This record gives sequence, structure tokens and C-alpha cells, in this order.
Amino acid sequence: MFVMTTLFPIPATPQLPILGSDLSFPVRRVYCVGRNYAAHAKEMGHDERELPFFFTKPADSLVITPKALAYPPMTNELHHEVELVIAISKELVEADEHQAADSIYGYALGIDLTKRDLQAEAKQKGRPWDLSKGFDQSAPISAIQPIADLDEINNGLISLSVNQTLKQEGQLSDMVWAPTEILVELSKHVTLKPGDLIFTGTPSGVGVVERGDKIEAKLNQELSLDFYIE
Repeated sequence: MFVMTTLFPIPATPQLPILGSDLSFPVRRVYCVGRNYAAHAKEMGHDERELPFFFTKPADSLVITPKALAYPPMTNELHHEVELVIAISKELVEADEHQAADSIYGYALGIDLTKRDLQAEAKQKGRPWDLSKGFDQSAPISAIQPIADLDEINNGLISLSVNQTLKQEGQLSDMVWAPTEILVELSKHVTLKPGDLIFTGTPSGVGVVERGDKIEAKLNQELSLDFYIE
């Protein structure tokens, strides 16, 4: 009988803690939505409402409730982007809004760290900008809060401070595309499955972080992230 063995140890699946439970949420894929707050779209040079567009981060770029993160290589312009993250637990294929709503298990607070200089250069040259978004430790994230009502992710306050100075603050209701609308659109392109996370976009005020900076983020006063850039 032939027995297959692996060349190297199978990588571990990221497991996000679930608040109020001994269970964990195994992560499959990480999708991100670009320019989903009107004010942020304007600060990035875009002024019209457009269909949501998506990029991805590797699942192993997630860092669960870090205390410190190393400043990444190959950038001199690291930016913070605080975001609501939705976690799904049911398969979605060309879903309607009811199916999308039913698939949402919970939500988390995440930060999409971005090498803005690399991203700008890639855009200017018409190249992909994966390495400006999907680098190691580019996605700090909190534990997951199970959802009781859609109002928890359609309304509320999200914010980020650097060295106790408020940099980003926005209402979840200001999102151009609500979470269920994002899932409807994304499920037209890919089959979404249990374990998928979706970063839903960032409010205005994105900016540079430096070595030694302390980052503090909050969502609805329930979820928080608090760490240093080393």
C-alpha cells in the first residue's frame, strides 16, 4: 500500500478566538474591499461611487491581537487602515442579500497595513500591488464577536489613534457598500466558504506609522487592538 508523506510539515491554519466561547474560527481566505468609504475614496483621488473591487491577503498575514509588530522591509511609507472584518460560516455562490446575511457568523476589528510607496509605484507602472498589501504581519486582527443582529455591523463607530492622537474615525453606516452587499457582489466572482474573512474598507485619515509608534484601534467600544511598531 502506497502511503504519501509530506515534504515538510503542513502549515497551521490560523485560528481566531471567538469571544465568549472555547471554540475558534479557522481561517480559509482573506478578502479586502477597496475604497468603501466615500471620504477615503476622495482622499485617494476617486470621487465616484463604483462597484466594490477586491484584493486578497494571505491567511498567514493575520496577526491575532499583537502587542508589537516589526516594521516591514522594503518600504519607507507604512500606512494604517482600520477596518471592520466580517467572518462567514456558510457557503455563498451568487448569493442574494438574505443568504449573505445568514452567512455572517461574526465580526472582528482589523488593520490593513499597507506599503503605500510600493503601492503607488505599482499603480503608476500598471503592475499588480500584491506585495504592498500581502506582506508578512500585514493584517493585525482581534478576536471574533459573534453577531446577534445585523445592526451591529451596519452601525457603530470605528477609530484608530497613533500615539494617542486620533487619526481615523468613521461610522459603519458611512460605508458605500454594506456588508451584505459586499458579500453579494463578491460571491458573483468566487465561491465563498466557511472560514472566509472580508476586510470591508477603511474611513478617511489613513497615514504613516513609524518605528516606536503606538497604534490603538476600537470598534463599537467592544473590540480593540493595541500594539507598537518596532
